[in-house]
Amino acid sequence: MLTASVIGAGMGGNASLKALADSPHYDLRAVADISEVARAQVRKRFAGVDTFGDWQSLLRACPTDVVVVSVPPALHRPAVMDALELPLRGILVEKPLGHCLADGRAILNAIRERGLPICVPHGLLVRTTPRKVLAHVAAGDIGQVQLIEIRCTGWDIINAGIHWLDFCMTALDSPNMDHVMALCDTSSRTYRDGLQVETVAATYAVARDGTRIVMQTGDFVDIGRPGRDTLMRLCGDKGTIEFWPWSEGYRIVNADHPGGADLTPANLEVRTPHQVHLDNLALQIDAGTTDYTIAEDSLKALEICDAAYRSSFHQCRVNLPLGEFVPPPARDWHPGQPYAGKGGGRNGRQLSGTP
Repeated sequence: MLTASVIGAGMGGNASLKALADSPHYDLRAVADISEVARAQVRKRFAGVDTFGDWQSLLRACPTDVVVVSVPPALHRPAVMDALELPLRGILVEKPLGHCLADGRAILNAIRERGLPICVPHGLLVRTTPRKVLAHVAAGDIGQVQLIEIRCTGWDIINAGIHWLDFCMTALDSPNMDHVMALCDTSSRTYRDGLQVETVAATYAVARDGTRIVMQTGDFVDIGRPGRDTLMRLCGDKGTIEFWPWSEGYRIVNADHPGGADLTPANLEVRTPHQVHLDNLALQIDAGTTDYTIAEDSLKALEICDAAYRSSFHQCRVNLPLGEFVPPPARDWHPGQPYAGKGGGRNGRQLSGTP
């Protein structure tokens, strides 16, 4: 069995704790969290597990084969780098990989340099209904996907959008993204999971093949479907699929179902999504292999999240890759205001060539 420890006992950390305890592949040894309340809850649920007030103490006193990093995103990078000082055999890093692309890339690069398998537990990739949706897309059942629409209430671009955008990367076969435009209203000064986030936001991401992703997030978003808090709609040139992440069932309209059909595939998976991912990590460790596909797609999703926030902050289109983005100078140009005939610019009636 692989010895394992968990850094952070919040929502994601608790999901990993249960998964590790239930999995036949792992021996859960230790947990670190700054909250004594959280540590007491861990001791109550998992007898014999050592608890620590910080990850540095855990890593010194109880090194393990596998470390789960489940602290707030802004702390992922230092926690991962400290964990990598151990002779690890594998690592789980919660999503998003970091609070920004630079941190996420540094984390993944450091893990790859050590040849370690990594687990990024995106639950949609292993749940029954989303996997069925992905199978429809891969089989061409709705033709070439041209648009993915996302509506999500009670959440934000970075904390939940990372899930939806990662799913998009998988559905679209890890496309090369071209640019992102976004607008974030911040009037409520909302914060969530240690990060400042939007009150409401609209994100528009375009792949180089022309596929569009349109996502609305925020504290209160009208989903248009009573009882649902998230909607994803994939529009192809031969049909559409609508489903509701974390719920069972989906609706498909295509040649086989011209009037539309509501389908609910049988869920035969008894493990939690975190356990599925951790079991897959154990299989990689046992086989001596590494598969960075999920981590790389997660990093692409993080790039879109980071680009969206930069687009809103700088009020401009952000061309990808993000590493080449240079913020523009302040502009004295206000769409919708009368043009005075001076101040430069270009005549929109006489466009020629390419941008």
